[in-house]
Amino acid sequence: MTAEKLHPDRALPAEPATRAAAREIYAATRDLPLLCMHGHVDAALLADDSPFPDPASLFVTPDHYLTRMLVSQGVPMEALGIPGSGDTPVERDPRAIWRRFCENWHLFRGTPTRFWLEYELLEVLGVSGLPSAQNADALYDEIAARLAEPEFRPRALFERFRIEVLATTDPALSPLDDHARIKADPWPGEVIPTFRPDALLYVDSPNWRADIDALAEMTGVDTGSYRGFVEALRLRRQAFAEAGALATDHGHATADTTRLSDAQAARLYADALAGEHDPEGVAAFAGHMLNVMAEMSCEDGLVMQIHPGVLRDHDPAVRASYGPDRGFDIPVAAEFTRSLRPLLASYGRDPRLRVIVYTVDETVYSRELAPLAGVYPALLLGAPWWFLDSPDGLRRFREAVTETAGFYNTAGFVDDTRAFLSIPARHDLARRIDAGYLARLVTEHRLSLEEAVETAVDLAYRLPRRVFRRA
Repeated sequence: MTAEKLHPDRALPAEPATRAAAREIYAATRDLPLLCMHGHVDAALLADDSPFPDPASLFVTPDHYLTRMLVSQGVPMEALGIPGSGDTPVERDPRAIWRRFCENWHLFRGTPTRFWLEYELLEVLGVSGLPSAQNADALYDEIAARLAEPEFRPRALFERFRIEVLATTDPALSPLDDHARIKADPWPGEVIPTFRPDALLYVDSPNWRADIDALAEMTGVDTGSYRGFVEALRLRRQAFAEAGALATDHGHATADTTRLSDAQAARLYADALAGEHDPEGVAAFAGHMLNVMAEMSCEDGLVMQIHPGVLRDHDPAVRASYGPDRGFDIPVAAEFTRSLRPLLASYGRDPRLRVIVYTVDETVYSRELAPLAGVYPALLLGAPWWFLDSPDGLRRFREAVTETAGFYNTAGFVDDTRAFLSIPARHDLARRIDAGYLARLVTEHRLSLEEAVETAVDLAYRLPRRVFRRA
């Protein structure tokens, strides 16, 4: 049987003249190094450099993009190897889980999940075909054999993917031990942490009081006062920067950045320590602390990333039974113009600050985000994120923001993934979509081909290097 191959023109425009230009533009970016500045790969993966497990444990069980589609069609979580708190038996046989996935391959038609999986299977692993009910066992064996080979271990793939730097996302209380192990190793791959303090900034987080105590122990600062809390956060940022961090990451419910007086913030903090808080106070303190984080970024140079607008764990029963991150995070409407005004009024023209904003609410691209980024030097637009990192989502982003913000008020592509093998697939898709968009401007005589090629290289490589202070 002839091995399946990916089409060389996948995701490029269909119109012949535009496609020809897109091919030339894409060729200039295809082999550029990958800057993975916002993602969720576990640093332990590269610190350990152990072989990947079986195909089901690699592709199916941990991937909420994939499992949410199967769950939407009635497949129980337990059948995918995800244990719940009830009495439903959990499938432990990875081959059975893989068969279930292969039987339902058709569900992923037209989705970005299929685009990534095709790339992972055919390009990264080089297997002979795509999943089906008929080839499930043969494909499982073929993948398992690949994963046992040294060239398919994490570090070997890191180098093969041409990853220049990979940023993980780490809670503020992380000891960063895995990053220390990587640095102490002679392996040359660059893996850096990203500071994510959300659990400390939301005083209603489930373990907030224990985390505040842990923060005090870790920093040697008394967090019994608001002033001590802020100082302890500053020290943790410093520790992250010393470990190589270039950025912070903030997944708040809203983009509110209203600054409170020190007295108001101290009162809300003291109430939280006493176990007293209400939704309004929780939101006010979180918004205030986002403003404080911007102030700290002016001081320490960490690039600030903000991505609001998601209702996490939409089904409380799923969260209670299966835990977080099970595919039940759903976008909600976002607002930025008024919410970011306090931060931007204070720091938006400060040359020390860079704020990258991501959203899953497309309605704000042209109405709010592009006009804001088009005037405030500190503000940049992040790549389409989460539900929008898809062929049409990436294309709509360029169409919505370019006329107001241009290309150079954007921050380059980020893969935002836990699935290590999907990293090159996601970057490749972004480069193809940008090539197609730029090719249309060329065929409409709005850009020269030379300008389009230069812009494509900037978007894929030079811009993220500059934005994240690597150049």
